[in-house]
Amino acid sequence: MLFSVNRLSSVPIRSRRSCAPSRCASQEPAIEPQGQAQRNVAHHYDLGNDFYKLFLDDNMLYSCAYFREEGETLEQAQRNKLRLLAAKLNLKPGMKVLDIGCGWGDLALYLAQLEDVSVVGVTLSKEQHALATKRAEEAGLAGRVRFELKDYRDVAETFDRIVSVGMFEHVGVQHYDEFFKKLNALMPDDGVAVIHSIGHMSPPGMTSPWLRKYIFPGGYSPALSEVVSVTEQNSLWVTDIEVLRLHYAMTLTHWCNRFEANRDKVVAMYDERFARMWEFYLISCEMMFRAGSQMVFHLQLSRKRDAAPIVRDYVTDRQRAYIEREKELGITV
Repeated sequence: MLFSVNRLSSVPIRSRRSCAPSRCASQEPAIEPQGQAQRNVAHHYDLGNDFYKLFLDDNMLYSCAYFREEGETLEQAQRNKLRLLAAKLNLKPGMKVLDIGCGWGDLALYLAQLEDVSVVGVTLSKEQHALATKRAEEAGLAGRVRFELKDYRDVAETFDRIVSVGMFEHVGVQHYDEFFKKLNALMPDDGVAVIHSIGHMSPPGMTSPWLRKYIFPGGYSPALSEVVSVTEQNSLWVTDIEVLRLHYAMTLTHWCNRFEANRDKVVAMYDERFARMWEFYLISCEMMFRAGSQMVFHLQLSRKRDAAPIVRDYVTDRQRAYIEREKELGITV
């Protein structure tokens, strides 16, 4: 999760001069080589699985939930999010799916439970990889779900579908071209990719220096203009786009409440300074999503304009079908 400074200022932080996102030197610094990328991930995501269990939902999803109805629990809203992403992937039997930045594996496991597909999840977090692998084995899905401790740039297989949730924020503006070129190389002409990322509705700016130093080194949440311009350069159709405006603020409310309920345990794990730092991080992020310009966007991408149905009803229809499928399989939240 990332918030940025001066997002609702009438003047963007960087110069008003026109420049291509890949060339604009005043933007966020380019991401470091792959070894540094792994160190950046470890700084945040390898704080320990026990720590994240203190405030995330039971299935440990560390990204924006999707609240369909008032009063839903965090667990229900996170399941809604998985269902929405699965619907947008428009899966078919026998497909191969790549999950870039797979976290603790819940999305990959959910897809394999509902559909006859195989899933490969990649992460740079050792803690996430270990727990995700264990969960696949315990669920009896190790034959169709595989997790690898690997940079997405090192993936060599091809996939029918690609999904990435909460990872794009760590790519770095100057590596967007590399990212979308890799997506192009990883899927066939009729392949579909769905990207779930934090962004903002204001012009390009910069990550809060405090957040970049203490919480998310190398992180940046983009303006949509910074993303779509690069998909155009890589001949990718944006076949669907959706903006989740208040859902992350609602998610963060749940995280903040759970964090405060377990604050004494956080202090025991780390110290008072760490607990105060994370309180500030979570509360500040909630305010940026509630009153600032931060939001979450979904981009569905393909090389072919008709790779996904041309009428959007299928997204709703598939979500309803998945609800019934979950009941049949006894998949509980």
